Amino acid sequence: MPPSQPPKSSPDIPASLRERLPTWLHVSDIQGLAQLATQGVLGVTGVAEAVQGGVYKSVAAPFGLLGSRFVDGTPGATGVKPQGITGFVYGSVKAMTRLAGGAADMLLAGAKPLVGEQASSPQREAMLSAINGVLGDQLLETANPLAITMSLRHEGKTLALDRAGITFALPNAGRKILVLVHGLCMNDLQWTSGDASHRYNHGDELAKALGYTPVYLHYNTGRHVSSNGKQFAGLLEQLVEAWPQPVDEITLLTHSMGGLVSRSACHHAEHQADQGGMAWRSKLKNIIFMGTPHHGAPLERVGNWVDVLLGSNFITKPFAKIGQVRSSGITDLRYGDAIGSHWADADRFKMAPDQREPLPLPEGVECFTVAATTSAKVGDLQDQLLGDGLVPLASALGEHDQTHHALGFKPENQWVATSTNHMDLLKKPEVTTRLLGWLGKPSGV
Repeated sequence: MPPSQPPKSSPDIPASLRERLPTWLHVSDIQGLAQLATQGVLGVTGVAEAVQGGVYKSVAAPFGLLGSRFVDGTPGATGVKPQGITGFVYGSVKAMTRLAGGAADMLLAGAKPLVGEQASSPQREAMLSAINGVLGDQLLETANPLAITMSLRHEGKTLALDRAGITFALPNAGRKILVLVHGLCMNDLQWTSGDASHRYNHGDELAKALGYTPVYLHYNTGRHVSSNGKQFAGLLEQLVEAWPQPVDEITLLTHSMGGLVSRSACHHAEHQADQGGMAWRSKLKNIIFMGTPHHGAPLERVGNWVDVLLGSNFITKPFAKIGQVRSSGITDLRYGDAIGSHWADADRFKMAPDQREPLPLPEGVECFTVAATTSAKVGDLQDQLLGDGLVPLASALGEHDQTHHALGFKPENQWVATSTNHMDLLKKPEVTTRLLGWLGKPSGV
C-alpha cells in the first residue's frame, strides 16, 4: 500500500506571494483584491488619458478645423485619438491589464477548491468591512467576492433563520431580542472591545442586566441606506417568525449609519402595511441611536464640494472621478438620506440642497439618542462643527432649522457624552449606564 500523501497545497498561488500576504486572507479575498487592483489600474489609466485629452482639446481649439484633426471629437470621448501613438499606448495598457486581471482571476478561482473552507478572523472582517464601506456598491455591481452579504449573526457567525438554527446557536434565547446595528466601514465584531481576558460589549451588559438576547446585523455599508433598510426589514421579519418562543419585545441598538438603516427599515415595514404589514414592527419597543448622523455629516458635504470644484475645470475634471469612487452609502451621509426616493433619478455627486422627504421617528416606539463631543463641556464651537469628530451634536440629536425635519426626541431621551469621540461610544461604560437607565425603566415611566 503506497504511503499516504501530504495534503496538496494550491499550486496556483506562488509560495513567494503567499509569504508576503497576511495569513488571515482567504483565497477569495486575494481574488477580489486582484479584481480591485485591475480596476484601479484601468481607472488611473482612464484619468491620465482624460487629462491628456483635455490638454489636446485646449491646444487644438484655437486652430479650428485644422486642430480638430488631431483630436477625437466623438461625444463622450477623452479627446485622445485611438489611432494615434498616445491612443495606442493607453489602449495597450488597458488591454494588458484586463488580460492579466482575467488570468489571475481564473488561477485564483481554481485554487479555492484546493484550499477548502477557511475560518474568518477579526482582522479579515475589519478589512472586508472597510473595503465594503468605501466600494461596496461597486463590489456588488462587479460580482466581486469581497462584497458582504447581509445577515444576522451571533459571535461572528451567521444565524440560520429557522427555529432549529436559532435554538442551536442561542439555546437560552429569551423573549426580548436586542439587535445591534453597526455603522459605516464596520462590522458586528467591532461592538466588542478588549480581549478575551477583558471583553466589553454593550449587548453583553444589557443581556446580563435586563434579560435581552443579543443578535448582530452584518451588512455592506457601501450600499444605499434605503437598500440596506429594506433588506434589514425582511431579515427582522424572518427572525421573528423563526424565534423559538413568542417575542415580547425588540430593541434596536444602533451606531452611526446603523441608525439611518434602522429608521429606513421601520419606514419600509410601515410602507408594507397595506399588504398585511410586518410582524416585527409591532414588536419594536425601543430604538437607541448612538452618534447617528440624522441630518448628515459635514465631511461628506466637503467631499461633494471638492467634486464640484474639480469638475468645474476641463483640465481637473478627470480628477473628480477619483473622489467619485466613494460608495452610495457614503454619499447618503451628506444629508442623512434614508428613503429610496432621496436618490432615485438623481446624480449623487451633483451639488444640490437638502431635498429629503421628512422621515419622522417611528410611531409607538420609544426613541433615545446619544450624541458625543470631544470637548470637555457642551457649548464649544467644535460641537457645532464636528461634535464627536464625525457627527455634529445637532445632527446626532436630530435637531434641524426646518421644523418638518426636526426629529423631536424627548428631552429625557437625549444625552451628550463629553470628552468622547465617535468610536468611544462603542466602549464607554458611562454609555452602558445611560442605556441601562433608559431601558430599565418600567413602560410608560
